[in-house]
Amino acid sequence: MQKITIICVGKLKEPFYIDAVAEYSKRLSRHCKLEILELPESRLSDTPSQGEIAQALAAEAATITAKLPKNTAIIAMCIEGKLLSSVALSEKMEQMATAGASSVTFLIGGSVGLHQSLKDQAVLKLSMSPMTFPHHLARIMLLEQVYRSYQIQVGSKYHK
Repeated sequence: MQKITIICVGKLKEPFYIDAVAEYSKRLSRHCKLEILELPESRLSDTPSQGEIAQALAAEAATITAKLPKNTAIIAMCIEGKLLSSVALSEKMEQMATAGASSVTFLIGGSVGLHQSLKDQAVLKLSMSPMTFPHHLARIMLLEQVYRSYQIQVGSKYHK
């Protein structure tokens, strides 16, 4: 069974997000070993300088790097990433599993994104959309797409 890790910067507080994570975690338990790690987001001033943002991203990158599973395929969620259909993501995940990637780790940055060093380590930079979403909602959207990927692989009617 493939291990899926989602490393997220920022903690969910809203009950509706927490409930959605619980629901998709339950659904995914039939398909993979899921681990979700919430890491603290660096505090920034209301109008942070580029230097302050760079420092926050570097600190978050160090924390993320320390939590990365060994021998994992990294997928960085970022706005400049590749846009994939649900079917294409499912195929990509299946290719990774076939190629021996028993562990896949998705990275979701905080409100200012991910440090470039993390993006450089990724086997795939993935974008959900050219639109902007709250990073907490992106977590739910990602969980749904991972679940959908497994449903596509087993030929379920979930994906129409």
